Amino acid sequence: MPSESSKTGVLTEEELKDSPGVPTAARRQQGPVAVIECLEDIPCNPCESSCNVGAIVVGEDITNIPRLDGDKCVACQTCVYICPGQALVMVDESLSEGKASVMMPYEYRPLPEKGDVVTALDRAGQELGDAKVIAVRQTKKMDQTATLTIEVPKDWSMRARAIRLKRN
Repeated sequence: MPSESSKTGVLTEEELKDSPGVPTAARRQQGPVAVIECLEDIPCNPCESSCNVGAIVVGEDITNIPRLDGDKCVACQTCVYICPGQALVMVDESLSEGKASVMMPYEYRPLPEKGDVVTALDRAGQELGDAKVIAVRQTKKMDQTATLTIEVPKDWSMRARAIRLKRN
């Protein structure tokens, strides 16, 4: 039977639950860590080649699904902006008061600004609710891909994957 994502193009939480690229809940609560949402066996390995600590392994066959060693991940963020499929985010569930942060690639214009309130969206583009932008980063090394970090309720940390700017 085909997976739900093969029918809709959107990964489900169930499909990601046992993915080799998703760190454990315990690791996510220790601080920022990469989350790899790549379940396609396509020839690609920039995440592995850009990881200087060996936390991401694709292997000799570059069609393998990336595996993450969450204990090795130092949250350098390089894999997030280097991934051509935008299949990586950085999640930090260690914030206080039931909050988490999600850092994601962002290639739209205009860029939001730190402090902006935006609408957090799930993988399918469905609204989750308000989120606060806590960081926006773009350097020459990142080419045209900025990263933006939003603060969300902790129970959205594995769901919030995009934003919509609020209209003034």
